[in-house]
Amino acid sequence: MRSHSPDFSTGQFDPTKRQFLAGAAAASTLSAIGCANPYGHEASYLTQVLQPQHQNTVFHWADIALQQVRNQRVLTPRAAYNYGLTMATGFLAANGIEQAYGEPFDIGEGPRGADPEVAYGVAFATAAEEAFQQSFFFERAAFLSRFPDSEAKSLGVEWGRAVGLKVLQMRTDDGSEPSEVNYYFDDYPRRTDVLRWRPTAPFYSASPGPAFSSFDRGLFPGHGRIKPWTMKGCSQFRSADFYDPASPEFAEVFDFIRRIGGEDSTLRTADQTEIALFWEDGPWGITPPGHFIYIAVQLLQERELSFIELARAFALIGMTQCDSSICAWDTKYHYDILRPESAIRSRALKFGNPDPRVVLQPDWRSYIPTPEFPSYTSGHSTFGAAAAEMIALIYGRDDIAFSGRSPDEVIWPQLRGVTRHWTSLSQIAEENGLSRIYGGVHWKIDDSAAMDAGRALARQAFHSTFPKKT
Repeated sequence: MRSHSPDFSTGQFDPTKRQFLAGAAAASTLSAIGCANPYGHEASYLTQVLQPQHQNTVFHWADIALQQVRNQRVLTPRAAYNYGLTMATGFLAANGIEQAYGEPFDIGEGPRGADPEVAYGVAFATAAEEAFQQSFFFERAAFLSRFPDSEAKSLGVEWGRAVGLKVLQMRTDDGSEPSEVNYYFDDYPRRTDVLRWRPTAPFYSASPGPAFSSFDRGLFPGHGRIKPWTMKGCSQFRSADFYDPASPEFAEVFDFIRRIGGEDSTLRTADQTEIALFWEDGPWGITPPGHFIYIAVQLLQERELSFIELARAFALIGMTQCDSSICAWDTKYHYDILRPESAIRSRALKFGNPDPRVVLQPDWRSYIPTPEFPSYTSGHSTFGAAAAEMIALIYGRDDIAFSGRSPDEVIWPQLRGVTRHWTSLSQIAEENGLSRIYGGVHWKIDDSAAMDAGRALARQAFHSTFPKKT
């Protein structure tokens, strides 16, 4: 156990970093290596939701990861991987010292008397350097400057570094490196029928808002082959097959998305339009998994969890967000299902569906930009269901009334000043999933199937991954 607590109240920098920040040239260099802003700065995500008295080591490093995803414009599946790797590594280092929970990775017992919070930060930074491919020297130095020099601190640094390197070694061949490129590598055979996914088109953009340039391949087709943290295998929670395109079920979802998800929809309400934008989360912010980490900070700060309990909580949230990305991408590329935009604009007459509602509409455009990868199932819905379920399990109940604003309002200026209100975590997960339907980029079955998978994934992880030692 530790004898001193770090001072998070000042937001101070290490003197070396303060000197480095002086001058325009230094600031330019700093921007290139991606230094994080401290709590209290407007660019810090914690500033938006965290009360000063609740600052701590776990939240401090979560904020650094969120900022780095934003600053590097890390795409959603890779962001989920990075969150999982860093948060799991930090917890494993701290838990090796405190020995509060069992774990399946054989990390071993840390040195007696080592500071677990120091170990957490050093291990987190070590993993982050690999995940984000850049130095976290300044972040680590500023963090360590908050702890008085002592043997406990020295032992914590040594152990944290050792655990960080051990976890990175453990994950060396986890399949994440090949998944960073948009090549199939024969991992998933392409469909040959009318449901086959193809890129929407190079014209896709929203003004104001994000835009996608021309593309030829789907995003990260190998991501579903990454070794998971908590699942028994990549396909454990793979969803059942998609609808037959000639079926009444397909006609129903086709008609619904065509009427509610179009750019000029008269069926979509003002509230549903706001929901579509509120949960869009990308591609230049903290991404959908980051949004739920942000919500976890907001909700768990007042639960009076001990340091190791909070470290475990965020490890489970980060790991299941990573596994949600693997689960969703495995299902996406296994089934290779086209997006509504392709179906409505160009393929409606090829489905052989006798329902008169399956009509061609060449000028139809989704309300928000259609992403460049297969539709079934929804990554958003998987992330949201898993995170909401996990937070509820950690918190102890689902019926939590709270409010929130978009963490990245700059992406959609329409969201500036908008606050949404919820009565439960399950409501927030459902709203997040439905946002993709209101935005016109997913079929209804994409959402419902993904919600089932995300919830099941979280329940298994919570009850089996880090059992409390007796």
